[in-house]
Amino acid sequence: MDRKRILVVEDDAAIRRGLVDALSFAGYTTVEASEGAAGLAAALGSDCDLLLLDLVLPGRDGLTILREINAARSPLPVIVLTARGSEDDRVRGLGLGADDYVVKPFSIKELLARIEAVLRRTPPRPPAVRRLAFDGGLADLERHEVQFDDGARCELSERERELLQYLARHAGRAISRDELLARVWGLDPSGITTRTIDMHIARLREKLREDPSRPRIVLTVRGQGYMLAPQGAS
Repeated sequence: MDRKRILVVEDDAAIRRGLVDALSFAGYTTVEASEGAAGLAAALGSDCDLLLLDLVLPGRDGLTILREINAARSPLPVIVLTARGSEDDRVRGLGLGADDYVVKPFSIKELLARIEAVLRRTPPRPPAVRRLAFDGGLADLERHEVQFDDGARCELSERERELLQYLARHAGRAISRDELLARVWGLDPSGITTRTIDMHIARLREKLREDPSRPRIVLTVRGQGYMLAPQGAS
């Protein structure tokens, strides 16, 4: 079974180290950040299964990070860690999308139990797609190339491969430009033009030999974003 990956965003070095050590001992892999901007970038860009988030951080605070994750429609489950124990703070955190709330000081045993509970009720992430068959060819995402039935081949850039991989993992679901910026580019989508997404989609369609006026593989969903039509994935 794959080890679950947990992002720890905590500015207190001693607490952060204690959490990372305890999580590693419990069988998790970890990513860590000590301030708000780095924490937000990691939350939007890292392929993690759960976020442990302190509310009081230098730079962007935890509530702002929660708001940005929610705006990006990220599926990342969040457990808030904070010394703020008031009911209003708990309600604000949960209202912004947190899945659970733990007030400091807390026991590691309790925290691990809460992590396990949140992960149990979180839908599993779609598996990575290695190959994507479509009418006229095959996209080999491990080799970073498109292979056509006529013998021609076309190389995919790393970003094009990541974009097609994300679309393939969520085939049949319309994905917003903000979500693609957050999950593929690892960028905070607020205040950033989404033109770069459209340009990469256009290049990807060209490499898949799509008719831009009538695409059949990477579809445009008006008002929502882009969607990969269900294909033969493996």
